[in-house]
Amino acid sequence: MNLDEIRKKVDTIDFQILKLLNTRMELALRSKKFKKAVEDPIREQEIIKNLTKCTRNLFSDALCEKLFTAIMKESKRLQNQDYKLIGFQGEHGAFSEAAAFIWDDSLIPMPCVEFTEVFRGVGSGLYDFGIVPVENLLGGNVSQVNELIINTDLFIIGAIEFHVHHCLLAPPNTDYRELRAVYSHSQALEQCHNFLERNNLEPIPYYDTAGAAKMLAEKSPKASAAIASKLAAEMYNLEVIKENIENLDLNLTRFLILSKERNKEKGNKCSITFSTAHKAGTLFKVLKIFADANINLSRIESVPNRMGSFAFFLDFLGSDEQDNVKSALEEVKKNTQDFRLLGCYSEKKDK
Repeated sequence: MNLDEIRKKVDTIDFQILKLLNTRMELALRSKKFKKAVEDPIREQEIIKNLTKCTRNLFSDALCEKLFTAIMKESKRLQNQDYKLIGFQGEHGAFSEAAAFIWDDSLIPMPCVEFTEVFRGVGSGLYDFGIVPVENLLGGNVSQVNELIINTDLFIIGAIEFHVHHCLLAPPNTDYRELRAVYSHSQALEQCHNFLERNNLEPIPYYDTAGAAKMLAEKSPKASAAIASKLAAEMYNLEVIKENIENLDLNLTRFLILSKERNKEKGNKCSITFSTAHKAGTLFKVLKIFADANINLSRIESVPNRMGSFAFFLDFLGSDEQDNVKSALEEVKKNTQDFRLLGCYSEKKDK
């Protein structure tokens, strides 16, 4: 091992330390939801005492105590702030996280393994908000999310139309001419198929786009790159070799913002769910109510529900404060089952 190799490893470790500190601070913010008080001197001393046993004489007990005292002080400072948390599915750097920053960049994004974890987190109060993808222009609706929305008590308080731009990422100082394999989610690999084929790059499916970027930063597999967001490059200290490598420029994903509480602001778009009786013409009758009220529908999806039945997820333009919308919803409620107004909200678009 020469000096350059040692320095490269040190740089990697420093970045990993920073990422671990960020994760620790996230856990501190989550733990605030369960603590009665921020200060806990007895536990802090116990932690430092245990940590000083693991220094292996590479640095002093005094330095260890100073380091972790500073970390705990910063954790408590964060817990004393009025930060709002938003849960998203995936690793840091996911497109959901990028969309969350567009909706409100003051929020602290919290990664979740599954979509169900996002819904549970918001429902339990662990997160103030959740953000989930509901449909993609190329891939269609996200069936699991639609099913969860149909059966949730949460409300929709916002939406974002987000342009998904894929980037080819690699570790710093990588010679792009030596790249042979590319890791990413199977959907992202398919959406960038033309670029990969043109450059003779082997696609290797991975569970998540941002997860592929994280793996690349930590393990640096030989002659490999990842397809993920520009945010993922920033998160994992990777270089952007090429931007906008998707086959089609119109790769839009629509995200919904979830909350336990109804939206307190006026909106111009509404979402409802309902089911209908198994009779011919029942859905047509519901749609005619909106047409007669001169209300424009922007989306309608059928979602499998209980015991082989279907529920409907419907979006329309307008506010629940408008008279024609109020009367239309009353008529829809009379002609459907399990009717629920999920929310009235505004929809943002990324620049």
